[in-house]
Amino acid sequence: MGMHHGFRQVIELEEERAHNRVAVATRLAGYLKPFWPHLAAMLALVVINAAAFAAAPFLIGRAIDQFIAAGDRPGLARTMLFLLATYGLGLTATGSQFYLMGRVGQHVLARIREEIFAKIQTLSLSYFDRHDAGDLMSRLTNDVDVLNQLLSNGLVQMLGGVFQMTGIVVAMVVLNWRLALASFSVIPVMVLVMNLLARRARAAFRETRETIGDVSTELQEKISGVRVAQAFSREKIDRERFAQLNAANRDANVSAVGITSAFSPAMDLLSTIATAIVAGYGGYLAIAGLMTVGVVVAFLRYVQLFFRPVQQISQVYAILQAALAAGERIFDLLDEPPDLTDAPNAREMPPIQGDVVFDHVSFSYSRRIGSPSDGDGRTGDGELVLRDVNLTAEPGQTVAIVGPTGAGKTTLVNLLCRFYDVTDGRVLIDGVDVRDVTRASLRRQMGVVLQDSFLFAGTVADNIRYGRLDASDDEVEAAARAVGAHEFIVNLPDGYQTELGERGSTLSQGQRQLISLARAVLADPRILILDEATANVDTRTELVIQRALKKLLRGRTSFVIAHRLSTVRDADWVYVLEGGRIVEQGTHEQLLARGGVYAELYARQFREIAPVEKPLPVE
Repeated sequence: MGMHHGFRQVIELEEERAHNRVAVATRLAGYLKPFWPHLAAMLALVVINAAAFAAAPFLIGRAIDQFIAAGDRPGLARTMLFLLATYGLGLTATGSQFYLMGRVGQHVLARIREEIFAKIQTLSLSYFDRHDAGDLMSRLTNDVDVLNQLLSNGLVQMLGGVFQMTGIVVAMVVLNWRLALASFSVIPVMVLVMNLLARRARAAFRETRETIGDVSTELQEKISGVRVAQAFSREKIDRERFAQLNAANRDANVSAVGITSAFSPAMDLLSTIATAIVAGYGGYLAIAGLMTVGVVVAFLRYVQLFFRPVQQISQVYAILQAALAAGERIFDLLDEPPDLTDAPNAREMPPIQGDVVFDHVSFSYSRRIGSPSDGDGRTGDGELVLRDVNLTAEPGQTVAIVGPTGAGKTTLVNLLCRFYDVTDGRVLIDGVDVRDVTRASLRRQMGVVLQDSFLFAGTVADNIRYGRLDASDDEVEAAARAVGAHEFIVNLPDGYQTELGERGSTLSQGQRQLISLARAVLADPRILILDEATANVDTRTELVIQRALKKLLRGRTSFVIAHRLSTVRDADWVYVLEGGRIVEQGTHEQLLARGGVYAELYARQFREIAPVEKPLPVE
């Protein structure tokens, strides 16, 4: 019973995989549909090439029987010239069909890359929480490159091989059906061998796509963290870790190559057997006067040519299996259901005035991936990060969010930007639930300056202009002056046109942060979020940024997250988060006077400068 059940599971799994392969192949074919005129021309060239391919042995046999045996030199010369013309036509058709398919293939691949990139841009942050950037890069580069092999060369070779085999079979049957049937006796064995090897090849190539994704992920992570690795002398351990992943990828590819390399010897063996059959049986028919020598020679040539496209198809079959595995990974990404979508009746967010309300907001990261609630707000896969948070900010008000690490401060502002949706409760801006408006219209009116300011490859001006591409050079400079960045920018080698390295690595942390602030000033958001904007800079740079922030915050509703409590002294209102709950709120002076969590946090930071009395317990 158990064996029967296991066997049935294997069959169901194979059927599901076969269905997936057909679905992937059908979907890939859909990308070719707009190019049907090119494909029709290519198909015509394939037929011409196959006809030329099949005609050559026939002409050779005819030359032997009609001209060489009769000593007809002019007839032999004419036949050889016609044979050369046939070969020339076949070669021209081959080159043209590869060019056409290569052109079509590159257009298709460009479209697939654009779709992948566009999909990545629309995925919510929760998707990137669950997937490695290196694996996404592998799908965009390695998997697409595998498709390139199929579309640029493999498809033409496969179609050409099928038509060539068809032409050869027809020619052999026309010449002598008895000898043709004898030659075809090896075909059932050939089909059995190919099917056996193909099954193993599919699993092997699926493994290669997974392992190359692991390698790409490790490379991306270790390249990004090379400074940290060197600082902690992790080079040897990281090399060993990469060696393990690389060895797994190597072994998977060796296994795949070993399976596919078995195709060629198997086809050579069958070709040799078929040749022996033709030579023996054909020779017997020739001696009996039932067949001419020229036909036997033509048959020998046909048998050799028949297995050439078979080998060609077997090689392309390996590419096809790899391409289907790659296509499956690509379409899995393209079909990824979004965690966040605009409601069907979502409207444009009106011009924001800046009235913000968190109404009994709770949130769990595990809930967003489908974990069912158990009734009390918790989810089966994780605890709530925010618990029944109530918070208000009036237009133009600066609100500070403080608390220990892991209290939920960044999560709070992520909900405001609707990078995630609340588990319970509502986030309202000017009385509008952020889930009722389009994300684009909401985020256009918001600005975010992060602790680790991210700069893109390009010029300084390009990075400041990132949030407002139509800004003039004068507006870019005015934004830089507003935050105190103009002075150091004009001292760069090319001023505002200085090219920055990856992530702006040629600048100091403080300089990168000032450019991020200038970018926010130029975008002119109605709600501004500063997430630890001064956490990674020295005290002197912090003073410069503080002056910039005073200008930047003026007239805007602002949320300031900070560990350094000196940065929140001027805030209109302070909320203290601990364990996902708001445990205190008030002005800086009120919270210090209360002697609670805020006072304790403040005392820890400034005990050396201005000691305070032991804080009172939280009421």
